[in-house]
Amino acid sequence: MTNTAARFDALQQPKVKSHLHPTPSWQPSDHPVPSGREEVWRFTPLEKIEPLFDDKAECFTDWKFELPEGVTSKSITQEEAQERSFDAPVDIVASVAGHTPKATLIEIAPETVISEPLILDLSGERGRINTQLFLEIGHHAQATIVLRHTGKAQLAAKIETIVGDGAKVNFVSLQDWDEGSLHGGQVSTLVGRDAEVKLIQASIGGSLIRQVERAMFSGPGGRIEQFGLYFVDANRNVEHRIFIDHNAPNTYSHADYRGALQGKGARSVWIGDVLIRSAAKNIETYETNQNLVLTEGCQADSVPNLEIETGEILGAGHSSSTGRFDEDHLFYLRSRGIPEDQARRLIVEGFFLDLIHHIDIPEIEDRLVEALNHELLAVEGISDKLN
Repeated sequence: MTNTAARFDALQQPKVKSHLHPTPSWQPSDHPVPSGREEVWRFTPLEKIEPLFDDKAECFTDWKFELPEGVTSKSITQEEAQERSFDAPVDIVASVAGHTPKATLIEIAPETVISEPLILDLSGERGRINTQLFLEIGHHAQATIVLRHTGKAQLAAKIETIVGDGAKVNFVSLQDWDEGSLHGGQVSTLVGRDAEVKLIQASIGGSLIRQVERAMFSGPGGRIEQFGLYFVDANRNVEHRIFIDHNAPNTYSHADYRGALQGKGARSVWIGDVLIRSAAKNIETYETNQNLVLTEGCQADSVPNLEIETGEILGAGHSSSTGRFDEDHLFYLRSRGIPEDQARRLIVEGFFLDLIHHIDIPEIEDRLVEALNHELLAVEGISDKLN
């Protein structure tokens, strides 16, 4: 166990138990197969995600990567993984992933500065697979880490990142699956004292994606920013469920997720839950979710939530909105001679691009713009390409 994880374990607050917070457990048998009546599963199409409830995966996938100086990797056993973990599985999919016989551990040495993005590739080959990954970033290290999911698969994943004191980490997870893929996972981040984390989730492929994203702090002064973007086509489901646990004082969090939907049966779900513990004095937090509906037949569910146990905070808030094109913006652009198709394209472009630019990796940014361009071309009335 790292010093960061040990300190977190020492200051650990009581476990939250409620309809939004099922009891964590590594045993799949402790997580009943959902019926759809549970609060945490009521938005998920169970008939689609059901293959991920079975722990008899065809294989246990390793990540592909090239490591620079100062970064090491090794395989660890299931027992070692549970000993290193700071966040046990909160649902059946994560517990299934946690039952892999081995996990991958990647460690970045303290004070290491990695100038180029560290890209970890996981490519499916039409099978049912599980994976478990641990990332441990040493104190005052700096790195950008990209998880890139491609191919076709039914994936159950459990990922934990421990960010050491004073470290600065950009973490990007790109769900760029082929049509028909399933991806269910739990992504947990432990933010060290005075550490800075930027986490970006981009979901642009697959049939169903359900990410449970959890963050907590091991000491005061930590900061985390979470950004998400998703484009949902006909008969696709994308669900992002975030939980930020302000369990230490003088911490900061900000979450900004945006989605666009088009086509009959397109469905997005965003659940944003922030818990401010009684010990979390002088914290600041804000979360927002925006959804842009491009055609008929779509549904976007958005539920922001704040749980506050102390009034001694700097600020806390949330917002949520779902709507079509802003007709005022459209009128403004058309009144200046811009054709309607181009005006619509500009509105959608502006909706997403500032989030994409947070990634700051040209290769990944270009792939996202390419994917958005492809989707926009399929929407009637939007025929111009993104620049």
